[in-house]
Amino acid sequence: MKKKRVIKKNKGNFLLNNYRKSWQYIKESKRFIWAVTALFFFSAIIGFLFQPPSIITLISGYINDVLAKTQGMSSLNLILFIFFNNMKVGFMGLLYGFLLGIFPILSIFVNGYVVGYVSSYAISSTGVISLLNLLPHGIFELPAIFISLGMGVKFGTFLFYKEKMKKFNEFFINSMRVFVFVVLPLLVVAAIIEGILIYFLK
Repeated sequence: MKKKRVIKKNKGNFLLNNYRKSWQYIKESKRFIWAVTALFFFSAIIGFLFQPPSIITLISGYINDVLAKTQGMSSLNLILFIFFNNMKVGFMGLLYGFLLGIFPILSIFVNGYVVGYVSSYAISSTGVISLLNLLPHGIFELPAIFISLGMGVKFGTFLFYKEKMKKFNEFFINSMRVFVFVVLPLLVVAAIIEGILIYFLK
């Protein structure tokens, strides 16, 4: 009985310690997280205002493809689809950030542009009130993506340090910890909210 208590306590300490370390690293990376957040909203404004036909054709094709894939899905399957899609975006943006942060920067710009375009289309179709329907989708999802891609950009800065491999390992371990203990839980909540909303509002 005592052994079980010790194991349970150690497990609780392990989760709590890693959660605290995750938020500490997020605080240390806040400049990068704020930078990608600003870039997202900047690109969203561009997507809202400027919509070249060639780019809109690509975006429309992507959106139609997603709609086709999710057509007829149950709420559970929608939740899983949204979760794994967002997880892939966040993880790839973080992991490939070691290439000077280029991939997460491009990723956040593209995602911002798409959100801007979708917002513009929604307003032109059903009015400004339609933006309120989009808000619940981003409350948890956007912070998770901003954190992931912000850390991805920071990851790429290891090349500017003298002890490159030491910084590489440090950034990688801390980023993976944040992804597991902060980003994934946020994406789970986001997927549940978004999946249920899409299922009952479609």
